[in-house]
Amino acid sequence: MNTLHFRRIAVAVSAAAVLPLALTACSSDSKDAAAGSTPSAASSAASDGDSMNMDEPFGPACASVPKDGAGSFSGMAKDPVATAASNNPDLSTLVTAVKQAGLVDTLNNAQNITVFAPTNEAFAKIPKADLDKLLANKAELTKVLTYHVVGEKLTPKQLENGSFDTLEKSKLTTSGSGMVYTVNDSSKVVCGNVPTANATVYIIDTVLMPPK
Repeated sequence: MNTLHFRRIAVAVSAAAVLPLALTACSSDSKDAAAGSTPSAASSAASDGDSMNMDEPFGPACASVPKDGAGSFSGMAKDPVATAASNNPDLSTLVTAVKQAGLVDTLNNAQNITVFAPTNEAFAKIPKADLDKLLANKAELTKVLTYHVVGEKLTPKQLENGSFDTLEKSKLTTSGSGMVYTVNDSSKVVCGNVPTANATVYIIDTVLMPPK
């Protein structure tokens, strides 16, 4: 009886000794698993952050761009810039001006340019008499329109603190960060980084006037 009693005590002591070790091992495995999953989760988050980059159009006015068809972002990406603009209802005044100045082929045939494209509302800020006068003066209109064109494709990063030569031969300046940019300290980018077949377009809310 005493022998059996001692055996039971020995088994109990043995089990008591093994249990903490098992719990420690399980705890260690859980920590390792958690530790192993943490970098994975972090990597996933970083990956998601990387995907939210500035390669895509941004800005409040982008919401009004059609979701499909020739006037959508994917549709505009297939056409040269003047043609692409003609499919965007918000740029109809600009398209009229480009046609008046005879710049359709010039813009469509140019390679790797950036166009700062004023919206209809931007042109509406100009008094009607002045706008009509501008549209009737081909030389002056050409000067104004070519001032909106830079001879290289500009990324949002380049706009943070930039100074660029335009096709009109004067410089324009840009500033900002993230998704907020200003041109010449006066015109806001309302839908930026829009791709076309030969240009990057930044839609702006005020017409730029070249220096006198």
